[in-house]
Amino acid sequence: MNARSLKIIEHPTRWGEGNIEIQAENTCILCTSSVIDSVPRFLRDSNQAWLTAEYNMLPRATHTRTDRDIQRGKISPRSSEIQRLIGRSLRTSINLKAFSGHTIIIDCDVLQADGSTRCHAINGGQIALIRGIQKLQHDNKIKSDPVNFLVGAISAGIVKGKPFIDLDYNQDHKAEVDLNIIMNEHGDLIEIQGTAEKKPFSRTTLNELLDLAWPEIERIIQQQKAVLQTPYPYNH
Repeated sequence: MNARSLKIIEHPTRWGEGNIEIQAENTCILCTSSVIDSVPRFLRDSNQAWLTAEYNMLPRATHTRTDRDIQRGKISPRSSEIQRLIGRSLRTSINLKAFSGHTIIIDCDVLQADGSTRCHAINGGQIALIRGIQKLQHDNKIKSDPVNFLVGAISAGIVKGKPFIDLDYNQDHKAEVDLNIIMNEHGDLIEIQGTAEKKPFSRTTLNELLDLAWPEIERIIQQQKAVLQTPYPYNH
C-alpha cells in the first residue's frame, strides 16, 4: 500500500528560524526551529553545537481531549520517548562540531493526529533544522556547511496479514506488526523501532517492510529538497 499524500507548507512570517507545517492527509504537525547562541552546561567545554527536540500534542489533536503535560506536572513518557527519537534522528544529519556554541531546538506540535506523528515530525523537523542552519549562515555565524545528509522517516506495518506504509490511526491500532523506520538520503538506516503486537514476525517480513519503506522515504526527501530550493525566506 502506498503512503498518504504529503503536503509541506512553509510559514516564513512566523518568528522561528524555520517554520514548517507538514500534512499527511489528516495528520498535521507544525515544526519550528529556534537558534540559541549558547549550549547546555554539559557541553560548554566540548567545542560543539547541540540539537534537541520537543514534541507536544495539542489537547484536541485527537477525537477526545488530552490534558496538557503541564497539567500533569511532568512530560508524558510517550512524549519523552518521541522527542528523544526526533532529536537522535536529526542529530545524525549534521556535524555538531562545525558550528560550536549554538543550540538548535526543534519544536514539533501536533495540530491534528491521525497516526505516524513521530515520523512526520522528523520529516518536517528536518526542513526546519536546515532553515535554522541557514539562518546561522545568513548571519555569518558559521561559514561551513554542517549538513551531512537529509533524513526521512515512515511508519510501516502488517494489518490483517497485509503490508502497509504510513499507517493512519485505524491501521495502526489494528496492526500485528508496527515499525517506525528512519533512513538518510543514501538509503542507510538510522533507526528502526519495531513491535510485534500479537505474535513474532519473521526477518522476511522485516525485509519486506524495509523494501517498501525506502521508496517512500526517498520521495519524502525529494519533497524536502524541493522546499529547500527556495533561498532562506525569513526577514527576522
